[in-house]
Amino acid sequence: MALYEHVFLARQDLSQAQVDQLAATATEIVENNEGKVTKTETWGLKSLAYKIDRNRKAHFVMLNIEGPSSVVAELERQTRINEDVIRYMTIRVDEHEEGPSVMMRKNERDSKKRREREERN
Repeated sequence: MALYEHVFLARQDLSQAQVDQLAATATEIVENNEGKVTKTETWGLKSLAYKIDRNRKAHFVMLNIEGPSSVVAELERQTRINEDVIRYMTIRVDEHEEGPSVMMRKNERDSKKRREREERN
């Protein structure tokens, strides 16, 4: 089975529950096409480098997928149709990263620095 990382950006005006529902829908699409989602990470609402469809921010979500290429084709087809997703990208990887991704480690590091700063003040 091939390994993929699928990242999508959802509109900024969606609630966290709606973003989680988008991730669940993507997982369902993968599983219905003989694939498997091994990890789902929600990176949160982040600022974009430039406006995309009048959005300055977006909810970032990453899925680690195991499955044939037909899974990716169907997932991208369904994602393209969805109006709540403003960008997506799927890449093939040699192996999935164990533990939290780089983005999650960055969030933890930033929150740790913030807590230390607040304790000093």
